[in-house]
Amino acid sequence: MKSVIAIVGEGRLADRVYRTMSPSYSIVRRNDFHEGVPEAVELIVVLQDEAGSFLYTEIEQLIQPIGIPWIHGCILGDEGVIGPIVRPGVAGCSLCADTRYQMAGRNLEMSEQQLRRLVYGDELDESGISLAGLLHMSCLIEAEVQRVLLGKHALTEGQIYLVNLITLKSSLHFFLPDPLCPACGQLPDDTTTRARIKLKPNPKSSPDSYRCRSVNELKETLIKDYFDFRTGLFNVFQPDLTSPFSAVHANLLLFAGDEVTAGRTHSYAISTLTAILEGLERYCSQAPRGKRTVIRDAYSNLAEQAINPIAVGVYTDEQYEQEDFPFQAFHPNHPIDWVWGYSFMQKRPILVPELLAYYSVLYGDGYVNEASNGCALGSSLEEAILYGILEVVERDSFLMTWYAQLPVPRLDAYSADSKELRLMIDRLRAVAGYEVHLFNITMENGIPSVWALAKNSRSTGANLVCAAGAHLDPIRAAISAIHELAGMIGSINMKLEANRETYLNMLEDSSLVRHMEDHCVLYGLPQAEQRLHFLLDNHQPLQTFAEAFKQTTSQHTDLTEDLKDILMVFKSLKLDVIVVNQTTPETLRNDLHGVKVIIPGMLPMTFGHNLTRLSGLERVLRIPAELGYVKQPLTLEQLNPYPHPFP
Repeated sequence: MKSVIAIVGEGRLADRVYRTMSPSYSIVRRNDFHEGVPEAVELIVVLQDEAGSFLYTEIEQLIQPIGIPWIHGCILGDEGVIGPIVRPGVAGCSLCADTRYQMAGRNLEMSEQQLRRLVYGDELDESGISLAGLLHMSCLIEAEVQRVLLGKHALTEGQIYLVNLITLKSSLHFFLPDPLCPACGQLPDDTTTRARIKLKPNPKSSPDSYRCRSVNELKETLIKDYFDFRTGLFNVFQPDLTSPFSAVHANLLLFAGDEVTAGRTHSYAISTLTAILEGLERYCSQAPRGKRTVIRDAYSNLAEQAINPIAVGVYTDEQYEQEDFPFQAFHPNHPIDWVWGYSFMQKRPILVPELLAYYSVLYGDGYVNEASNGCALGSSLEEAILYGILEVVERDSFLMTWYAQLPVPRLDAYSADSKELRLMIDRLRAVAGYEVHLFNITMENGIPSVWALAKNSRSTGANLVCAAGAHLDPIRAAISAIHELAGMIGSINMKLEANRETYLNMLEDSSLVRHMEDHCVLYGLPQAEQRLHFLLDNHQPLQTFAEAFKQTTSQHTDLTEDLKDILMVFKSLKLDVIVVNQTTPETLRNDLHGVKVIIPGMLPMTFGHNLTRLSGLERVLRIPAELGYVKQPLTLEQLNPYPHPFP
């Protein structure tokens, strides 16, 4: 007895598949779904000579409830698309595939036919679809149908075929289910139960490591799961051959626009993997993709179980009152969206404004703009929390030093027991012409923090480049900071050369510093060097790493013990550590966890001088005196009035 399938659609592709398959199957033929979904069929094949996302949404809504698997095929210009096989109730539907396909294709060259349709509204030139192309697609579709009906694994399970209808070249492309898909997404509600954190043991991958897994352990899956130039989360990798070290840039595909992430190590292969990991961290922190936000209310109604939004730093009244200022002052009676985090000091779930827990991508619907402060990715939740804390500390230490213009000790880089660190500094001098100065910017928490400043010894190029690092191992903090600044030298040089007049204007008028890149490029100007004399003119004797950091290695073999030590430090300082779990289904497939760490009172990194956030953060006034840099607490008027040079 022949299997019963339905072919729905009209056009040359539908006609050709019908003729190819009718000898082998009992076929119900329909032009569309106006008569509903055909009954008593084992598989539905939807075929169109052209298609759009609206079609996938409509079909999923019709077919998902009745539980019949289906496969789609269509022609887009001179390319054929087949798949995926969609099984109702299983994540990864046609809409997911189309979303990934469309996003990855945004920066691919259009075919001439597609371009003419977009510009002139030309109709599809059916004569351009060759008979050979149609036959080839028909055979591929028939083979997939046969696999499904025989209970075999179909090639388009979680993949789509892309067929060049001119050359007949065919390729399979893996796609990840979209957790926000309106058809098959199954995000659980955000609840207090999901927010609770109970720290678990995490043996280190090696005695001198601060990770649970090495990057090498992930190399087999990171490329396979996340990179595909037609359907991946990442669609392009580009080595940076101008960097003194092995840097690689990756293009991360996001709805709001593509973002470039970077991996910086001493190996292009490892840098490619770290670029993916940095991108996955960014992906987790963009929007809630692991749980659905369900609470919208005013702080005045939630105060007993919520963080006080003012405690993380806001803008001054004068900033909010500016005519073109893009944010509104926080009002406790205005409803906002909240997500659940976990307070380690209070040992309970706590509500956090969603705009603090994730990137602030839109102006006008919040009271602050939040960046990537405290975002981190790890091979366990505990590892991610540890590095999220280090991220907060790095930025806080840098800003504390900048705003208070602290004459911090300069470190003797060659006193460190690290051949790698010495060779990196020598290479920057020999290859790029930059002398590297390291400064100890460790604050009251005692977590080793290092400011790296590269000074150009040549007559051309950016004069100064700054970066920072924080780590339990001060040598790793220094190496991280040097990798960061080395990776920026080339791009800063190009931007400065192309727009020198623009940055000279920023030097005279700090309000013109509006974007992230403005901060670091501005200090490429020789005229800006005087603003860093509080560091460069410090003539104290060099501080050795041994003098600056009494214990440079952890005594623990379990990473969670290191985390517990840090949590105890912040508890003793009466600083809460709040963690929002940002993990997504895409990262969980490789047991990778994303978090946002918020430590109220610590200084948040901001970009755009008009968006400096210091109101409500008295620590910047108090700590310099407690550390002995000044005799008494500072006033707001004494703080550095210029834009910071953080990259």
